[in-house]
Amino acid sequence: MIPVGNLPTPPGRWRTSGEQIAMHCTNREHGQEGINVKRIEDNVKKLGNWLVDTFQLLGLFVIGGTIVWAAVHEYMQMIDQGRAGLDGILLLFIYLELGAMVGIYFKTSHLPVRFLLYVAITALTRLLAIDVKTMPDQHIMAITGAIVLLVMAVATISIVRVKFPEKEP
Repeated sequence: MIPVGNLPTPPGRWRTSGEQIAMHCTNREHGQEGINVKRIEDNVKKLGNWLVDTFQLLGLFVIGGTIVWAAVHEYMQMIDQGRAGLDGILLLFIYLELGAMVGIYFKTSHLPVRFLLYVAITALTRLLAIDVKTMPDQHIMAITGAIVLLVMAVATISIVRVKFPEKEP
């Protein structure tokens, strides 16, 4: 950066390149050029926001489609087996929670952390229910402790949301 000659600058402060370009453009005989720089910056920001929004929407559709595909695949396996086991039912609950989370994010642009905790609780419960007979006692205690911690986290988040509600913009 270089100091700009006759423009007032606080002592010890150098102007950035963007400030130099903007000052140069506004000091030209055609004063509209400074406005054009601002308009270009605004258009670049709008394009960036549009690209991010588009990426999020495409990502949500891909994730949502993958969840539906996986749930249908699991359900078809249950039909082929002629029965529904606890592990399959709990897996369908996980898919349901993931789908609900994607739907809420699609509608509100907020990721509900509680749903991630629900998915973790259900996944650990599924692991415990399926493998409890072959697991060492230490693993059972560790998984049970993790489930209790996750339930406490959900309770804490719920209490905080009631005591300190989110302010609408």
